[in-house]
Amino acid sequence: MTKQVQQLDRVIIRFAGDSGDGMQLTGDRFTAETAQFGNDLSTLPNFPAEIRAPAGTLPGVSSFQLHFADHDILTPGDAPNVLVAMNPAALKANLGDLPRGADIIVNTDEFTKRNLQKVGYAASPVEDGSLGEWRVHAVPLTSLTVKALEGFDISKKDAERAKNMFALGLLSWLYHRPTEATVKFLEAKFAKMPEIAKANIAAFQAGWNYGETTESFSVSYEIKPARLAPGLYRNISGNQALAYGLIAAAVQAKLPLFLGSYPITPASDILHELSKHKRFGIRTFQAEDEIAGVGAALGAAFGGALGVTTTSGPGVALKAETVGLAVATELPLLVVDVQRAGPSTGMPTKTEQTDLLMAMFGRNGESPVPIVAPSTPSDCFHAAVEAARIAVKYRTPVMLLSDGYLANGSEPWRLPEIDELPDISVEFTVTPNGDDGETYLPFRRDPETLARPWAVPGTPGLEHRIGGIEKADGTGNISYDPNNHDRMVRLRQAKIEGIAQDIPPLEVDDPDGDARVLVLGWGSTYGPIAAAVRRVRKAGGKVAQTHIRHLNPLPSNTGEVLRSYDKVLLPEINLGQLALLLRAKFLVDVISYNRVRGLPFKAEELAGVIQDVIDSE
Repeated sequence: MTKQVQQLDRVIIRFAGDSGDGMQLTGDRFTAETAQFGNDLSTLPNFPAEIRAPAGTLPGVSSFQLHFADHDILTPGDAPNVLVAMNPAALKANLGDLPRGADIIVNTDEFTKRNLQKVGYAASPVEDGSLGEWRVHAVPLTSLTVKALEGFDISKKDAERAKNMFALGLLSWLYHRPTEATVKFLEAKFAKMPEIAKANIAAFQAGWNYGETTESFSVSYEIKPARLAPGLYRNISGNQALAYGLIAAAVQAKLPLFLGSYPITPASDILHELSKHKRFGIRTFQAEDEIAGVGAALGAAFGGALGVTTTSGPGVALKAETVGLAVATELPLLVVDVQRAGPSTGMPTKTEQTDLLMAMFGRNGESPVPIVAPSTPSDCFHAAVEAARIAVKYRTPVMLLSDGYLANGSEPWRLPEIDELPDISVEFTVTPNGDDGETYLPFRRDPETLARPWAVPGTPGLEHRIGGIEKADGTGNISYDPNNHDRMVRLRQAKIEGIAQDIPPLEVDDPDGDARVLVLGWGSTYGPIAAAVRRVRKAGGKVAQTHIRHLNPLPSNTGEVLRSYDKVLLPEINLGQLALLLRAKFLVDVISYNRVRGLPFKAEELAGVIQDVIDSE
């Protein structure tokens, strides 16, 4: 049977099923195939915090959304064009997001009376006509997989587990994805279990063949490769990019990298990735708790390494005292906060931007720290390099605010050339710096940066006191003098404020220069905001956009930019934390738009908000 091939410019697919159905693996593999094909892409994994939530229930649904296209895209998409539902819970949990006319591929084998009752279905929606506004493809994925694997020496349970590979094969056929890499991946993943490897490959190929031969799918689809800037690309997640950025920073600084970390969702992958790269002089230490992790990292910084600690919001709270110690001792330390929904344990696998005020003020005393926030998964690489540059140049701890959306999401990343990376090499102090040529003054500051010297312990003649008790300016001796304390507090603050002269000014995207409304963002809101701005401009609206990377200190022209527009709209995945800071500092009545649902903004939602602000002019 000859099947029609239809050309599309983009598509959004969501795989959904139980936590144990392998939806994240299926999504990862489909993403890898799509990246290999050359499409632009963006992903949104979404899964429960529990290791194994109750099977067949709504809280146990795990999903993976992929948006890919033949052109530049900015978000994982607002709503899926295709939903692969492995059971009734997956269907019910995601049905509300589907636009009319979307395709639903349903694993009918799981629509048993018991599974339907678990989620409140009186009858199967596949059979009762309630799915009439969508195109439903009823496929017995489980039984087809078991039948395809009848000749393999595996249990029925193992055969049923391979149904996600059958689904992957079907979708790979439906969208003309390359399959060789998936076969190699399965061979490597199950190298110690060759029969399981062969079975999964057979299930994958059976899914492909089913799409080729069944009458259920009369059309397949092609999305041509995207036209991207020349270079070598790979698909990368935010946590991977951040780990590689830390490695690159250590190489460029000519310093060993030490990571002191305690596992915490969603930051743990950075520890996992860095532990693979000992050949670059990387040392990773899985500490017994958050406090030990940051203490070890600060100790490594004192010893002349690039000290890093990674965590999420609850861990930042525990690390606060040691970060304050790093402020007092003026040592470079990177504190990576992959933000998640709070407070307390909150929703560990869901994203938020709610740690900004804690990063700014969550320590005792006047303890200012620079704050850098990446905007996309691949930008986590460059943000890590920038945070390290500031830390070693200004001898200060730096907070890097990523979040769960960036950490787990992925997109194509153009590998930078070595000469594109900044030279952040460090010159340690090796000789006395006093006017007499014999004395070492550990707090004698560089007149340009106000940074103090960095001397490796054990350097002859450079012995000095270290600790959290206030130091005398210059000598570093313990001091309780009121005037000295006032001076040191102001010097530490001035050092951080001076970084504003060493970072790029805010750049505003205002094509015609006559927009009266500015949309401002920070962190992971970049993609949804930019996509929304595109929509508004396409509809004839005039709107400007800018995005803040350096949150402390702010770029030197921030106030000027804010005052250049009649209205400033600031969407945040919190209750208005940056808006609070901007209103206080610049006396500009920023318009906040806030959502804390554990999910990124949708472009359509923001486009409506932007248009409302324009119309209210």
